[in-house]
Amino acid sequence: METISTDVAIVGAGGAGLRAALALAEAAPKLRIALISKVYPMRSHTCAAEGGAAGVIKPDDSLEHHFNDTVGGGDWLCDQDAVQYLVQEAPKELVQLEHWGCPWSREPDGSVAVRPFGGMKKERTWFAADKSGFHILHTLFQTSLQFPSIERFDEYYVTELLVEQGRCAGLVAIEMRSGQMRRFDARAVIIAGGGAGRMFPFTTNGAIKTGDGMALAYRAGVPLKDMEFVQYHPTGLPSTGTLLTEACRGEGGVLLNKNGRRFLQDYGMGPETPLGHPVLKTMELGPRDRVSQAFWHEQKKGNALPTRWGDAMLLDMRHLGEKTINERLPLVRDMSISYMGVDPVTDPVPVRPVVHYMMGGIHTDINAATSLPGLYAAGECACVSINGANRLGSNSLTELLVFGRRAALSALEFVGKNSARAASASLAENAQGRIRELMQRTGGKETVAGLRREMMQTMEEHAGIYRSGEGLAAACAKLGELRRRYRQIELHDKTNVYNTDFLQALELGSMLDCAEAVVQSAAARKESRGAHQRLDFPERDDRNFLRHSLASYDAGGPPRIGYRDVVITRSQPGVRDYSGGHE
Repeated sequence: METISTDVAIVGAGGAGLRAALALAEAAPKLRIALISKVYPMRSHTCAAEGGAAGVIKPDDSLEHHFNDTVGGGDWLCDQDAVQYLVQEAPKELVQLEHWGCPWSREPDGSVAVRPFGGMKKERTWFAADKSGFHILHTLFQTSLQFPSIERFDEYYVTELLVEQGRCAGLVAIEMRSGQMRRFDARAVIIAGGGAGRMFPFTTNGAIKTGDGMALAYRAGVPLKDMEFVQYHPTGLPSTGTLLTEACRGEGGVLLNKNGRRFLQDYGMGPETPLGHPVLKTMELGPRDRVSQAFWHEQKKGNALPTRWGDAMLLDMRHLGEKTINERLPLVRDMSISYMGVDPVTDPVPVRPVVHYMMGGIHTDINAATSLPGLYAAGECACVSINGANRLGSNSLTELLVFGRRAALSALEFVGKNSARAASASLAENAQGRIRELMQRTGGKETVAGLRREMMQTMEEHAGIYRSGEGLAAACAKLGELRRRYRQIELHDKTNVYNTDFLQALELGSMLDCAEAVVQSAAARKESRGAHQRLDFPERDDRNFLRHSLASYDAGGPPRIGYRDVVITRSQPGVRDYSGGHE
């Protein structure tokens, strides 16, 4: 097995991974940086983000407003020291992107334009039309090309972290083109591998988001935190799950049921207070968890619009006019026409809630450090936690930047204080042996497609917008069964070159680990909070569950569930009230 020596290995080359690489290259030009990705960087899922990135820039906004919106939006499960760090660093990162060439949309006077986003009481979301993620990723990628110290390893799949004497000392990866394994000796490792939404059948997530980075850290002994909190985005296309950005509603789009009623006014986001006094309305700019839950209730009432793909509501943007839609939402128009045959200029577009984002992930502290020395994490795969029980739209792109850089600075400090220490050759050989056993296995009764289908059905049925103790118990039992059956998979393709059957088997293993952490954590949390809603425990329980869940890997069975206190600095838990609306 070929050995590649580097100072810092970064797993994932999306927004967080590229930002980490840039921070390292700028701070220490002689540092060797290995940027390892299972896809070409510009195909990372950051590219799919549409709406924008949150950061205080306008005179009527403040860091305090951003802090309060984020903590309240997360139902007080956010670590408030991390939120404070996010909001104070956010404007710096967005201005840095401007200097690197990100083409932010502008106001008529030339200043950066911002748009409203759900759950935020001030307009603070920077955007580049409705292709913000693409432009951010492109800016980071093209900037990275000027640094020779960043060596890319595109289309490499990382199978295992190398851990020796309680320290992360590198990793093992497969080069997809040849099928050959490579050992990376690294003085520090940063995981920036994205989310795990593909464990569900209906999601905005691309095919690459299979929780590989989360599973790497999990199997190495790092807990997964708050995995029960899975965000549904309220406006996905029923045909494909493709996201129609929250910017549709930020620009003034409205949600209607089959009767043409703006139904959100019936769910605590209406245009009037209980006393009937008119107020500025939140309505479509309520937080994602609340809007998705309102869809569920309308569906139960029989007010959803039936389509050949299932029930939907209507997103009406006709009143915005063709000029505004073409300037601000051109991609939304293209996708609505291409995938639904509906032009938002002339007709409302059918939409439904779809799995979008994992609030949970690899447990890190405010410095992006995990409990394993030498291992760091940032982006959606990590849980720092700034999102708590529900992420506000446009905070995630900001998080990529802020904590991608923070992970790099922490890794750099670790490298400076610790001498290089290569892992024993036997660790990599054992990892290679496990891969060889999977490739050579015969007589197996299970297929990747079959197990994946059963996993997705289980998650959709029992771990969706609303959950119950009975359903979660069934999901726990089923996923335990699938984990055992996974050991009986036999590959149809035994070749080495771009073996997608083999890669999908590895991805399935990652998704099963993440899915089991989700349902076990959800079963143990006997309350409703943010994106985790229990029909049998409908109230929030701060007395017993104002705590982060920690799922720890157990090779012989389900994860062990523990807890950690939430960091509260100044905002005490209160009522999430969105009836007062958007300022």
